[in-house]
Amino acid sequence: MRTSLTRTLVVASAVVGIAGGGLASASVSVAAPQQATKLAVSSRPASVLAVNNLGLNTARAKNWQSCLNAWGFNAGTEDGQLGTNSWKAAQRMLNAWGYNAGAEDGVVGPNTITALQKFLNAVGENAGTPDGIAGPQTRAAFWNYNATGC
Repeated sequence: MRTSLTRTLVVASAVVGIAGGGLASASVSVAAPQQATKLAVSSRPASVLAVNNLGLNTARAKNWQSCLNAWGFNAGTEDGQLGTNSWKAAQRMLNAWGYNAGAEDGVVGPNTITALQKFLNAVGENAGTPDGIAGPQTRAAFWNYNATGC
């Protein structure tokens, strides 16, 4: 009887909390079994992709690395895998040329994408509005730009 009453109160609290626009009065730890809550939470940190070619195949990624190296930004080995060294070089280039890629950390985040979009637009490729999202238009512009080496 007591378990049934507790369940009823928890459900009623959740309904009231949802109807009121928030879950302040509902408690997930009470509503869900302890074991289920533990399984849903991971203590492992998220990781950054080791390679992010932004839709380029190996040949076009090598062209990008070749340009970065030719311009003196040291992308490392021209292996067609745009990893941390390649993106750090791209960030150095984009920052040096005034496109503001932010931190030179090799992470392909919104600042790097916005800077890349500005660069691609400046060289005549239509990457669309610089919004920090590597969508189809940005990827197509990056693909076209890297059809040949610099």
